[in-house]
Amino acid sequence: METTYREGLDELASHYHDILKLLGEDPSRDGLEKTPMRVAKAMQVLTQGYEQDPHKVLTDALFAEPYNQMVIVKDIDFFSLCEHHILPFYGKAHVAYIPKGYITGLSKIARVVDIFSHRLQVQERMTQQIKDCIEQTLHPMGVMVVVEARHMCMQMRGVEKQNSITTTSAFSGAFNQAKTREEFMNLIKG
Repeated sequence: METTYREGLDELASHYHDILKLLGEDPSRDGLEKTPMRVAKAMQVLTQGYEQDPHKVLTDALFAEPYNQMVIVKDIDFFSLCEHHILPFYGKAHVAYIPKGYITGLSKIARVVDIFSHRLQVQERMTQQIKDCIEQTLHPMGVMVVVEARHMCMQMRGVEKQNSITTTSAFSGAFNQAKTREEFMNLIKG
């Protein structure tokens, strides 16, 4: 699959060329000659979520269905970039919703996670955005999202804690009941 790059790719590469110089490197040496363009392309791929509409992803596979029990898509791998240091954070998202007349394709839940993770992010906002998107698009009885991630900004610099994991959650509707949240948490652990 060939990637289509957004406008500004050459300008972005030019800035990375300048950054290499400012770091004390020679951007024309063998190992770095093509690096500015490679990084520019990588950054466009890693931030392609700005160009995608997560609501449309969900509505493109929306089906009337009387099912009204919990639907869980767990262990959704994701990679994102921390907006504070532009270093990766990565982990797993677990998403549940309780339909109210409509369901969506299961892969679409994972696509929503991908879209929000492919932006400069903080984990807390990303968790909320995933929940809000599903809630606003599907109008279910409730939504819950749990995100577990390792942050390279904590591992490579600053506090340098390699084994820490950050967990965030956001929930609404039926998940405001402790019993429903507990059921979800038990099911994602099992």
